Amino acid sequence: MLGRSAAFVVAATVGAATLSAASAPSPLYPVYQRLFGFSSLVLTVVFAVYVVALLVALLTVGSVSDIVGRRPVASAALVLLAVGMMLFAGAEGTGTLLVARIVQGFAVGAATGTITAMILDAAPGPVIGSVVSSAFSPLGIAIGAVLSGALVEFAPLPRQLVYWVLGAVYVVLAGLVWLVPEPGREGAERNVDGHEGTRPSVWRSLVPSAALPVEVAPTFAALAPSISATWALAGLYLSLGSSVIGDLLGVTSHFVIGLVLGVFFASGIAGTALSAALRPQLREPFGYGALAAGVAVTMAATASSSLPVYLVGSVLAGAGFGASFRFAVNALGEKAPPESRGEVFATMYIVSYLAFSVPALVAGLAVEAVGLEPTALGYGCLVIALVAGASVASARIRRRGASDTTKKQEQA
Repeated sequence: MLGRSAAFVVAATVGAATLSAASAPSPLYPVYQRLFGFSSLVLTVVFAVYVVALLVALLTVGSVSDIVGRRPVASAALVLLAVGMMLFAGAEGTGTLLVARIVQGFAVGAATGTITAMILDAAPGPVIGSVVSSAFSPLGIAIGAVLSGALVEFAPLPRQLVYWVLGAVYVVLAGLVWLVPEPGREGAERNVDGHEGTRPSVWRSLVPSAALPVEVAPTFAALAPSISATWALAGLYLSLGSSVIGDLLGVTSHFVIGLVLGVFFASGIAGTALSAALRPQLREPFGYGALAAGVAVTMAATASSSLPVYLVGSVLAGAGFGASFRFAVNALGEKAPPESRGEVFATMYIVSYLAFSVPALVAGLAVEAVGLEPTALGYGCLVIALVAGASVASARIRRRGASDTTKKQEQA
């Protein structure tokens, strides 16, 4: 078995590698459109089926790792992800792309909650655990976008090589996760009602469900708008981002398209680290402020067809994405009992990926009706509105907490 530090590195690597699969097809979407002759609506359907499959996985196997352990779930998900990469490499039409996205989505859905819990289990401390568990998503997506764009632009076999590389990585990691120690699961001898004496049923855990421990639910409800805002913006970048950069900003290089997409997600890593360095009372407003300001700048860049301004906006929005999501992961990690972390983070990712996919699918319909530029601008307005909602929800929670504290002091 690996030591704690090595196990933490492996878990973080698995997390980043898994999310690389989500963005790897993005620089290739314009190629697929030209090659297979499908519309922007079909493009968003190809994007959306990934999320549907991912949600099915989160609703069914999302909490299985709390029962059988992190290693078997993570390993099986990585093997399935390698299969999905091979399907992409052999894609010869829209139907094959849809099948590949479904397999990929189910694999990522099975892995995300489990790997987030694995990172927190192996982390040497809560601060670095929350930073890495929230940073691996943007890091992985950035790696996938930039790697794919580079290989498509400069390497041979542009529609296959990136998938072969990622598939090989997943097979290796599927073996490495078996060296990560399993934590003691205090809930391993509790039944589904929480009583002592009966091991939880794996089969019952596969019944589609999304649940939260009672002590986590209020925090989760307050964070839902910010989680939705961050992942709705990520959905725009990965679904229509290539079209916005290519058609509205005039970029023709697949590598540059991948690089611009990667800038947003790489900035998310910087935002995550910066958030951890700030005083606790500044972390939430910094995340929300940077997210809203960045979206506003990208909207101005889209309207004026300015790539440099779009890059500035992407850096700001990405920093807000990372800081806001890190704040959510940290808050939920602090509230969640260790034996329920897989379930809590699976539920978090259900909300995340609903926000990731539903607005993007609606945007695909809107592109057909009103065009790409009005759709992108309207999408930006939606994200800013969600950020405003998150700020209001947070203020209400703070006021309620202050009121409860005052009442307790008066009673004392």
